[in-house]
Amino acid sequence: MTRSVQALAYSRPSALASSQAGQLLGLETAGGLTPRGAEPHPRFFAGFLASPRIAARGLLAVADVASARYHQRALPSSLDPVVTGNGDRLRFESFSGCCGVYARLDVLQDGLGGAETGHGTTNVDVNNPLREALSRMTGDDPLHLRVGPEEMAVTTLDGPVVEKKVPLPDRWLRGFAEAQVVSAGFDLRAELSAVEAVRFLRALPRSSGNASRGARWVVPAGRVLRPTTRPVAGAVCLPGPERLVSLQRVLRDASALRVYGPVADGAVSASAWEVVLPGMRLTLTLSPDASRGFSGEGGVLEALATDTAAADAELVSVLLAWEPRIDPAGLAEQSGLTADRVRAALTRLGTAGRVGYDLADAAYFHRELPYESDRVERHNPRLVAARQLAGSGAVAIDGESVSVASGEHGYRVREKDGVLSCTCQWWADHRGRRGPCKHALAVRMVRQGASAVAGGVR
Repeated sequence: MTRSVQALAYSRPSALASSQAGQLLGLETAGGLTPRGAEPHPRFFAGFLASPRIAARGLLAVADVASARYHQRALPSSLDPVVTGNGDRLRFESFSGCCGVYARLDVLQDGLGGAETGHGTTNVDVNNPLREALSRMTGDDPLHLRVGPEEMAVTTLDGPVVEKKVPLPDRWLRGFAEAQVVSAGFDLRAELSAVEAVRFLRALPRSSGNASRGARWVVPAGRVLRPTTRPVAGAVCLPGPERLVSLQRVLRDASALRVYGPVADGAVSASAWEVVLPGMRLTLTLSPDASRGFSGEGGVLEALATDTAAADAELVSVLLAWEPRIDPAGLAEQSGLTADRVRAALTRLGTAGRVGYDLADAAYFHRELPYESDRVERHNPRLVAARQLAGSGAVAIDGESVSVASGEHGYRVREKDGVLSCTCQWWADHRGRRGPCKHALAVRMVRQGASAVAGGVR
C-alpha cells in the first residue's frame, strides 16, 4: 500500500479552557485552502455553540473514527479531522484507518447560534488532552468556539510550535472519493424516532466477533427496523454493525435516526446512518464489509478514464464557490454542459477531494481536502493498469468485437446498454458491483480517444 507522510503544523495545541467569561474551545487549524488561496492557519469561526455538550460528543465521535481500525486492528494511527466552513455550517469529517467508515458531523447554523462561518477547508488538531476535556463536559453552560487562531496571535508567531507527522495511505484518500460517489446513489430508506433509534443502536454489538461477522439486513416496518437473515424486498444492508459504536456518544440527545442505502439486489452494499441532533447531524457511512474498504469500490473509475470528464471538471471547478449545496442543474446552465456531464465532472472533482455529498440535503457540497489533488488518480491500481494497456496497443477493436491482451491471456469485452462486461475473473467475481475491470477501462479509453480524433479534438 502506497503511503506518504502528511505533516500537520499547528500554532499551538487545541484546548478547552476556562476563564471568567466562560469556557472556550479553541480548535487550531493546519494549512488549508480558502477563497483567498492557501493559508497556514485559516480562521473559520468564532462564536457560541447552541448545544455545547452535544457538539462535544459529536466531535468526539468523529475523532473516534479517525483513530479506529475496524479490520486487522493495529496500533492507533489518527489523522486529525478535516473541517470545512461553508458559510452557514461547519463540517467535521474523518475516515477510519482501515478505510471502511466515513464520519461527518454537520454543525448547522442553528447549532452555531445563527452565526455565519468562513469558507475553506483544513485539518483541526484533536489531541488526547482535548478529547479527555471534551468527554468530561456534562452541562450546557455557554461555550465559545473558535476554529482557527486568535487574530492577535497570528502576528506574533515565528512558526509552528506543534507538528504532527502521520501516514497518509493512498487507500485512505481513495476512500474519501469512493464514499462520496457511493452516497450519491443512496435514498432515504427508513427514519426512526428517538426512542426506537436508542433501542435499535444499543442492541447492536460493540465489538467484532462471531455474532457480528458478515452482513446483516434490516427491514423498515413502520417506525422500527426488524432484522432479517436475507436481503428481502425493502431491506437495508447493515455490514459490520459494531462499526456504528461511535453513534452511542450522542444517543441521549438524538431526535431521529435516518437510514440511507441503495435498493437491495441480493448483494451486500454500503449504507449510511444519520443521527439527527439539535442543530446538528452526525453521519456514519459503512463500506459493504468490515474487511472491505471503500478504496476498492471503483465507482470513480469511469469518470477518471475519460479526458472529457477531466476538461469538464476543470470548467465546473471554476464555478464552485464553497457552496453548502451545489445545484447540478444550475451548474449545467452556467457551464453549458449536459446534466450527465456535470454529474461526471462532480464525480471526478470528488476524487480530488473537492466536493462531498450530503445525504440529508441530497446535494453535493464544495470543500478542498488539504492533500495533493491528483494523487488518487495517479495511484489507483486499476486506472494505472488500464492506461498501460490502452497505451501499449493491447486493445484491438474490430467493429463490435473487442479483445484485450493482458499478460499471457486475452479477454473479450462486450457492451450492452452502455455497460462494458469482460471475460476476466474480476468481472466474474463482481459483475460490475465494484466498478469496471482494467480491461473494460482500457477499452473505454481507446474508444474515447478514437472519438476525440474523429471529432478533431487533439
